[in-house]
Amino acid sequence: MKIIRTSVELNHWFNEHNIENIKSLGFVPTMGALHNGHASLIEKASEECDLVIVSILVNPTQFNEKDDLDNYPREMAADAVIANAAGCHVIFAPTAEDLYGGEPKAEHMDWGCLTNSFEGKSRKGHFDGVIAVVDKLFSAIKPNQAYFGAKDLQQVAVVQKMARLKHPNIEIVSCDLIRDSKGLALSSRNIRLSDQGITRALKLSSALFNVATNTLAGKSVKTAVDAARKELQSSEGIDLEYFNGVNNQTFSHEDEPSEWSHIVVAAKVEGVRLIDNIEIEVVG
Repeated sequence: MKIIRTSVELNHWFNEHNIENIKSLGFVPTMGALHNGHASLIEKASEECDLVIVSILVNPTQFNEKDDLDNYPREMAADAVIANAAGCHVIFAPTAEDLYGGEPKAEHMDWGCLTNSFEGKSRKGHFDGVIAVVDKLFSAIKPNQAYFGAKDLQQVAVVQKMARLKHPNIEIVSCDLIRDSKGLALSSRNIRLSDQGITRALKLSSALFNVATNTLAGKSVKTAVDAARKELQSSEGIDLEYFNGVNNQTFSHEDEPSEWSHIVVAAKVEGVRLIDNIEIEVVG
């Protein structure tokens, strides 16, 4: 496995290896601190593609809190071991300044509810940064397929739209959300939680599973969501931002419960911001 740290070096490597002759190039963009969720994306890419590139870059333009950016874990040595074991051929780990060609900046993008609701509302400018960095990574790597985890459900929808507009030849592959043995959605931020914090965080996934189970049994999804939200709001140690049903293509608050495809949640536990979601089947 090769580790490449500049855009110039990446271009040289592409030329040396006749990259244009590669039938299928798979790409997994990450911010590092890799875990089994990332490994599952790399493994899927390696099963479907001839060459797999993983990017590692903590992208400053998608953080709206400096403390969150500063505290984001950076573990390149450990990341390389995980990426290699999962089937990665090349790690592309540029600085933000290298990728952006200077000071990292992100143009404001207004795509209605898709960029302004839920995560877009809670984290102003976040999707501007996501769109900017993924656009630049796509331009640098030119993959055939790009793999994203469904934990970041709204991000997947945003990237899909960006790809349709600017990179129509790239297929966006949404991969299943990965949980630990207790049901907690895997996240690089989980390592900042104490044992008590993990216990509290598990209430988020438990609430999602309860709504999905009740909905599948034919109960009102709106009633189930409202009850779960109320319970989380009263739970000690959980600072709930939102718990709601969404359509994963629109993320509009105007969608009727019959149009919801997922339940999404965001909350802070011990100051660590966590997100999660679950797919639902609305009966009747």
